[in-house]
Amino acid sequence: MQEPRIVTISDIKLIGKHIQTSLEENKTAELWKSFHPEVKNIRNNTGSGLYSVQIFSEDLKFEDFNPKTRFEKWAAVEVDGFGDELPEGLESYTLIGGKYAVFIHKGLPSDFPKTSRYIHTEWLPNSFYELDNRPHFEIMDEDYDPTDPDAEEEVWIPIRQSNIGYDL
Repeated sequence: MQEPRIVTISDIKLIGKHIQTSLEENKTAELWKSFHPEVKNIRNNTGSGLYSVQIFSEDLKFEDFNPKTRFEKWAAVEVDGFGDELPEGLESYTLIGGKYAVFIHKGLPSDFPKTSRYIHTEWLPNSFYELDNRPHFEIMDEDYDPTDPDAEEEVWIPIRQSNIGYDL
């Protein structure tokens, strides 16, 4: 796996749907099946891709994360503003900006644990960064096919400078 690019972004306005789930329960496919037909109804879609956002509890530590850990999962698209009316059944969400490490995951969703393991057990501990308490997200092309073994998605991991190993 190659080194990530480090990016600082501003807040991003999203419109989509969300659920509470866990890795064990994994309602991701049904969330996307209910959201995907709605994309055409979002007038101010920027066309920058599909956003899959995970929002974890503020006090969750990575080492405590397990398949039963509950989190909020969003299926959304970026918009250039929220406007006056949202399509029925959809909600707005502002993804807080900041510094992110951006990785590329290539392959099926079932291969994602390998990518995640690399990020959290190899790259992050050997970098000058630590996880920041902001949402994690992936960006996929609007024609993303989860059954394509060559499919690619960007994996955005919130980071901040680590103080470990530095004399302050």
